[in-house]
Amino acid sequence: MTKYILVSGGVVSGIGKGVIASSTGLLLKTTGLKVTAIKIDPYMNIDAGTMRPQEHGEVYVLNDGGEVDLDLGNYERYLNVTLSRDNNITTGKIYREVIEKERRGDYLGKTVQIVPHVTNAIQDWIERVSKVPVDETGEEPDVCIVELGGTVGDIESAPFVEAMRQFQFRVGPENFALIHVSLVPDMHGEQKTKPTQTTVHALRGLGLLPDLIACRLIVQKPLEPATKAKISMFCHVAPEQVVGVHDVSSVYHVPLLLQSQGIIQYLQKRLNLASIKITPQMQERGRSLEQRWRELTKRQERLLDDVTIALVGKYTDMQDSYMSVVKSLEHSAFRCNRKLRLKWVDASDLEPEAQHSSPAKYHDAWRAVVSANGILVPGGFGVRGSEGMMLAIKWAREQKIPFLGICFGFQLAVVEWARNVCGMAGATSGEFDPATPEPVIVFMPEISKTHMGGTMRLGLRPTVFEQESEHWSNVRKLYGGAGKIWERHRHRYEVNPALIERLTKSGMHFVGKDERGERMQVLELPDHPYFVGFQAHPEFCTRPLNPSPPFLGLIAAAAGTTVLNEQVEFQLKSFKPPHPEGSMVDEASLRSDEPRPQGEEALLSSEQ
Repeated sequence: MTKYILVSGGVVSGIGKGVIASSTGLLLKTTGLKVTAIKIDPYMNIDAGTMRPQEHGEVYVLNDGGEVDLDLGNYERYLNVTLSRDNNITTGKIYREVIEKERRGDYLGKTVQIVPHVTNAIQDWIERVSKVPVDETGEEPDVCIVELGGTVGDIESAPFVEAMRQFQFRVGPENFALIHVSLVPDMHGEQKTKPTQTTVHALRGLGLLPDLIACRLIVQKPLEPATKAKISMFCHVAPEQVVGVHDVSSVYHVPLLLQSQGIIQYLQKRLNLASIKITPQMQERGRSLEQRWRELTKRQERLLDDVTIALVGKYTDMQDSYMSVVKSLEHSAFRCNRKLRLKWVDASDLEPEAQHSSPAKYHDAWRAVVSANGILVPGGFGVRGSEGMMLAIKWAREQKIPFLGICFGFQLAVVEWARNVCGMAGATSGEFDPATPEPVIVFMPEISKTHMGGTMRLGLRPTVFEQESEHWSNVRKLYGGAGKIWERHRHRYEVNPALIERLTKSGMHFVGKDERGERMQVLELPDHPYFVGFQAHPEFCTRPLNPSPPFLGLIAAAAGTTVLNEQVEFQLKSFKPPHPEGSMVDEASLRSDEPRPQGEEALLSSEQ
């Protein structure tokens, strides 16, 4: 029987439920258990695909093309698993399923209501998805972490709270535990317990009793024993059921912080985890994971040398917009034994207009770019800031500064090359000017022009390296020298096929293409320390102990040629893709997959 751990939140949202849920799952994996995770988002959207990054943070893309909440990125990175779109439940998905059943007549004339029809749909969904294999074993998970987004008491989350109240009886008390994350404010040095008392009281009134109360302190001061005792007394739990989660130097220390407070011993007793048969092989795998994680955190604390990266983006006012990009840089910096210094640069501040409208911002932005060891231009949409990004790309190319362009950044690197090397002064993207006479970037023919949600080129896709690239391409060597790689995509535009010959004759090398050789997916300049662009989003497949190769190359090159050569040699010997074997298939197999529900990913109809 699968064990379920629900992680809920109170007082305020955004206090770290995702990190605590992921850390709990990681600790369970260190005991040899197989763990999966589900995120519940109570908003009405079908998925996160149409949300502005400033609204909800980064849109995380899964292998199957699902556009989901960024917390699923936390789960995949911490647990080293591969999730599907079904691991993200939204109110929109549930209501759509219930209404479709009603239209088919599945309810046999019943009045369709929140209870029991919506709550049953939620429970059925959780139970179904919790049994889907997500790791390299291919076996059913032992434990499912369910994170309930938002805060208890929200109107929009009420059906989900009621569903989980019922669910604890469906699966039985021995198979259901609840971790409630609450804020403990520190006011002038005094830790206040009243918000936690209030939210636990509200939770109990809704029929859910917390087994563990995780007290978040937004300071670097641990939970005091007196505070812990008071919460224990007024929230009707034993002292061992109250754990403190204060701010630490890195989120990678959170699992060890929870472990030191006995959270796993408590869950083993509460859920009778000893009843689950764990093979010696899985036990050894768990011990190895714990050892490598401890080494990672220790090494992080001993880093002396810095590496500075300028992230030139459009959404720098909301840093969660680039969550996976930042994690990829962090993981790569750990591998290279460097302390990451990340400089956030709003691309608009690099443009000549800013010199007159905001001279201070203009000079600060350029100071950050020219002083950086490496430059990164991540994904985005729309014309705003694009000229500033291309100025940063031009600087990196001409000054031989290590550069990585992701999706939008890749496309702008091609436009910048067309303008300044090929002499196409009017070169631009069809995204900015559909009527441009020199469209270097064009709308892909198979993409819908009427629907925004789920209609991009989405999910895991293969890239084939050019044959001759094996001798000189650093990015190919960082993938272990493989001739074919897989990364996740999310885009509507591509390099204009009509201009490929002109671009390549001028010296631009597209070292990676799709299987037909028609779609340009990776560029690399051979006469540059590291100038790489990816049409895909490799940041979505990074792992703390297995960093994304393009980002590893950027950090290594920024740290110096010697470090880059060391990492290239290491990757050639040891790189292992983070994807399950069964997912690394050709494009034809992806196209022949089962059709997806209407409104989700559009199949590549023009290629069928």
